[in-house]
Amino acid sequence: MYAVPDVDEVVAVAKELGIHLSPDEAVKYRKYLVEQLEQLDTFVQARLEEPKPPMVSTAREPGYRPSAEEDPLNAWMWKCRIEGAAEGLLAGKTVSYKDHVAVAGIPMSFGSFALEGFIPDFDATVVTRVLQEGGTIIGKNVMNGLSGGFGTGGAIGDYGRPLNPHDHDHVTGGSSSGSAAAVAAGEVDISFGGDQGGSIRIPAAFSGVVGHKPTFGLLSHFGIGFGSDQSIDYTGPLARSVEDAAATLQATAGYDPYDPRQTRDVPTSIDLLGRLADGVSGLRIGVVEEGFDDAEADVRDLVMAAVDVLAEAGADVSRVSVPEHHTIRAAQAALTGEGALAIFKTGFFGAFARTYYPASVIAAINKLWASQADVLAPRSKLSLIASELSRRNYHGRVYAKAQNVRPTYIKAYDTVLANLDVLVMPTCIMTAPKNQTPGSYLEAVEENLATMNSMGSRNTLPFNYTGHPALALPVGKSSAGLPVSMQLVGRYFDDPLLMRAAYAYQQSTDWDKIIGVQS
Repeated sequence: MYAVPDVDEVVAVAKELGIHLSPDEAVKYRKYLVEQLEQLDTFVQARLEEPKPPMVSTAREPGYRPSAEEDPLNAWMWKCRIEGAAEGLLAGKTVSYKDHVAVAGIPMSFGSFALEGFIPDFDATVVTRVLQEGGTIIGKNVMNGLSGGFGTGGAIGDYGRPLNPHDHDHVTGGSSSGSAAAVAAGEVDISFGGDQGGSIRIPAAFSGVVGHKPTFGLLSHFGIGFGSDQSIDYTGPLARSVEDAAATLQATAGYDPYDPRQTRDVPTSIDLLGRLADGVSGLRIGVVEEGFDDAEADVRDLVMAAVDVLAEAGADVSRVSVPEHHTIRAAQAALTGEGALAIFKTGFFGAFARTYYPASVIAAINKLWASQADVLAPRSKLSLIASELSRRNYHGRVYAKAQNVRPTYIKAYDTVLANLDVLVMPTCIMTAPKNQTPGSYLEAVEENLATMNSMGSRNTLPFNYTGHPALALPVGKSSAGLPVSMQLVGRYFDDPLLMRAAYAYQQSTDWDKIIGVQS
């Protein structure tokens, strides 16, 4: 049942929209508003057919929240077991999901206590396709969520800090923090993370696993939400081996009628395994100079040593410069902030596209935003406030420009990729920072706000904005025993080539030593 507004509420709501009504006018408006609300209520309650997306393996047990003893790294939100098909590319593999991916019948919190108990009634496309290809789903992972999180340190967030398996005193990186920890520790073969500025690749780098952000649109984003601008939001696999990451992407990528973000360029399927072992002989690799700026010595040296391994395997290596690599951050920030504000105001998953809208998730998040926006992380609040001021000052010009200059930045990378096959740089210019526990709540707020300017995403964030595929590949450990990662970037839909280069490196090294966790 809807709430009938009185005259004062009509005046107040109108004023929030910049519409000024006199009390006498509001009486007239109220009459027709009540009629419209009655019509909407009748529509919402009508038993009309709403075709739902397909769901594989509908017979599911509810699962459980694991104990601290069962989950020593605090990597898991929920444990379950959903068996996939008997055969397929992922047969025999266990799979988990960051807790912003919908799995029907399994609780979904988006990393916030405020959504405790919410259970989606549909599967994300990456869930359906994993089950069709034989994967076994074993749970959902802790994440940096709507209420914050501990993947990047600090003390603001729900569900605690996932521990880095390589050194518990250091962070895992976020926001796919639990996914990276669980994969690195061998608790699951593959986990799907989310990436809005590096949130697959950064935890992959800090935790020493493979993490892939696909070409924009290649992997369906249906059933996945983070409250971020849809044009910079991705999902992708984290795994301990390149072949597992490649098999996962091949099993799940391709056109999806439920994802309106996809373009006509997205193929129905993609072959990543067919030429995975073809090697890198003749492959043209460009070492991006700007990607090494301010890098820690261990990071720089280990990434360049990895480049040497590829050169010895037959790749042709040269140095290149992309000055826009640093300036792109301002455009991405403008887009991210106002895009998140638009989602905040229009509703989770946005609006306007002709597609299926998961009402259960939309309603749950909208209720949270309407009544409990204070639970949002400080950096999320800061972004929303700054974006609202931006809208008031520039009336949409900031967001429009951020979208409209995107081709300029895409061209900067495409120009060098016209004569090269793969670009290389560190995934992160530092190893996993040590976790710091603030002394007070205000110190925690300050630390959370300060992550807005973190250099951890310097090399990852540009490719959320441009849409190029980017793969994080562990290449060794620093003198302190922390993982170091190399990022491979390619042309649109050249994801198979990135996997091929990564696999060539994996096969040329003592891979078990590189990804191994010291006991």
